[in-house]
Formats: sequence, C-alpha cells, structure tokens
Amino acid sequence: MSELKKALIIGGGPTGLAAALLLKQNNHLTPVVYEACIEPTTIGGAIGIPPNGLRIFKLLGVYDELIARGSSGTNIVLHSVRGSVIGRLDMVSWSKKKTGFGQLEIRRVDLMEVLCGAAKRAGIEVHYNKTLVEINERDQQVVASFSDGTTDTADFLLGCDGISSSVRKLYVDPEIQPEYSGITDIYSLVPTSDRPTPAGLLGETHATFTTDGFFALMCCTGSRDVNYWFFSSDFPASVSSGEGGGIVYDSKPIIRNAANKIKGEWGDVLKDFVDKSKALKFYPINTLPLGGVWYKGRCLLLGDAAHAMSPHAGQGVSMALEDVFFLSRLLDQSSLQLNDVFKRYDEKRRPRTDEIYKTAKRNGATRKKTGPWRLWFNELVMVAFLAIYRMFDLQSFGFGQKALVYDIREESI
Repeated sequence: MSELKKALIIGGGPTGLAAALLLKQNNHLTPVVYEACIEPTTIGGAIGIPPNGLRIFKLLGVYDELIARGSSGTNIVLHSVRGSVIGRLDMVSWSKKKTGFGQLEIRRVDLMEVLCGAAKRAGIEVHYNKTLVEINERDQQVVASFSDGTTDTADFLLGCDGISSSVRKLYVDPEIQPEYSGITDIYSLVPTSDRPTPAGLLGETHATFTTDGFFALMCCTGSRDVNYWFFSSDFPASVSSGEGGGIVYDSKPIIRNAANKIKGEWGDVLKDFVDKSKALKFYPINTLPLGGVWYKGRCLLLGDAAHAMSPHAGQGVSMALEDVFFLSRLLDQSSLQLNDVFKRYDEKRRPRTDEIYKTAKRNGATRKKTGPWRLWFNELVMVAFLAIYRMFDLQSFGFGQKALVYDIREESI
C-alpha cells in the first residue's frame, strides 16, 4: 500500500470521533472531522454500552471518564403488570468475568463530552457547520466539497455520519434508503431533584411488558442524579414519519394511559416519573436494509452509515467501535492495498453486524402491542424461563451473553 497520511471523517458523533482517535493513536494518520451540525449533537437520551464496547473505549483511553459519568449495573428486574416482581436477570455477570467489563448506562451528552474532550487533547481538527455536497476522486486522492464552498483532500474518506449518511447518499450507495422498523421509542430524562429515586430501584434496570408496549426505567449518571425511562411500541408509520427527536407534548396522556395498566408500587413509581417528565422525546426507529454497499473507491462507511439497526440489542455504538478498531488493524497491514483493506473489512464485519442486526429486530418485535391473554401467557413463559435459568445455572454457561465477549482484536485479518 502506498503511504497513507490523511483521512477525512464525515460525521462528528461517537463513530467519527472514535475513528479519529484510533487513526491518530494507532495508525499515526492525520484525521480531520467534518460535522454538519453547528455544534456537538446532544440529541438522544441514554445509551447502553456492553462489555465488547467498553473494552474498545478502554483501548481509546476514555474508559475511566465514561465510568465516572455513567451508571454501572448488571441486573434487570422484570415486573408484572399486576405489580409483582417476575424475577431478576443478571445481564452481564458471565461476560464481565470473561472480559473484565460490565454494562454502562450513560447519557449521550456525557458520552459526547468525553469524546470531544479526548479529540481536543489529541489535537484533532473538528469542523462544525460543514454540510457535504459532493465527493470526487482523482490521482489516488479523495476530495470532499461542502456547502460553504470549501473543499478538503485526503488519501481516503470515512462516512461516519449515521443512518442519513451524506457519504452513502451522494457517493457510496445512493439507492439504499432507511426503513421504518415499526417501533417508536418515547423517552425522557428526569432529574432526581424533580423525582427522587426510590431506594428499592437504585442500581438496577426495571422493566415491564404491557398490552400497549414495553416500559423501562434506569439510572444513567455516576452521581445517580438523573433517571432515564422509555416506552417502546409499534406506532403506525403515518405517526412516525418525521425525523424523530422532536419534543412531543401531547403524547403524555397516551403514555400515562399505558402506565395506568401497571399496578402496585412499581406502577405508581412509573406513573410519577411520566408525570414529572417536562418533555417527552419521540423517536421513530429507522433501520437500513441488510445487503447494502459499504465502500466505493477511496470511501468507506462505518457504524450506522453502513448498517443502522434498531437499538434493541444495545449494540449500536459498540458495533461502530468494532468497525473502527478493525479498520485500524487492517490499515496496519502494509501488504494490503486500500481497496483490499475495504474489501476485507466488508467480508469480516458483515457477518457480525448482520447477526446483531437480526437479534435487535427480534427483540424489538417483543415490544409490539398485544392482547391481555397473550400478555398473561408471556408472563408465565418468563416465570418459567427464569426458574429454569436459576435451576440449571444457565448463567454460568453464558446463556444470552456470548455476543458480549466478542473481542475484535482476535478477529483474523
């Protein structure tokens, strides 16, 4: 491979910033990041980062900062709509023993602040208010043109600009379009100053399936001063056709009505959190169809720009981190030409991301509306499953956690 010196990164979210940090730290390249927004984006509530993602954040050097800002917990407590506790499930204990990393819940704004700080300390250029309008290649270089009339040139370009990727639309794969998954999340962040956390709910994720959809509540800060709750359900495409992220003031009665069906102390707590929410955010969950093109010429897509999936496997950010780290490893192979690097990236990453994509889709399907009898049956199944899980100690075999111990460093080149 001819010597690579500079990379253009389109997208200044977690994927783009992580890519810039790794390319500079590991490959000694000069990354330049271009972001369309006028400042770092803070859209989004809280996100979960499992062991496979935390391992890469450790390699990036930001793990300790993230742990200090987020909430670490391993248990999910399942509640019946009648108010009783169906059971507890440790989501990551086996994988934590294997990897040394647990589960982190963190606000997106905190994640972005940590990554922006790391990029600044590393001396990485990040330019905001830069809308990509054209990509051209010439003389083993790629040229990016922006709406303000400026251009930049580098050895290769990475599209880290999410599901609505301009890099994909303008150049790599214009034909593929995002699709509505059928599921929408409505969520809010509630400071404990507005609604103190009951002692019995500290340190665990609490969840309930209802006839209307799925509720969950958890802490998402290291100081435990903010709680995050969300409701997932299958809203019609006509309702969920917007861009998402908008503040929806008239949906609170809908959510309150769904929460009213949950009885007992847990139901009262959840209803109070809904009432104390000052604004609800409405997020239609869109995905990309499987089988899209990931690279063309000197341009490569990473993260959601390549394989946007629903968040219901808790792996969106972690898949992007794995993408970035594997690309960094490939770029160290002097025997590979750039096209070979991109081809190998596609061949090795696609099976893994397809598997997680399908898992997320299956998990999302459980959040659709259902009838009372079906819900009753599903709760019985959960009771039976948890009993079998405990009886046969399935946790010690890593049941349901195998994907979390995946180590991108061990993937063959």
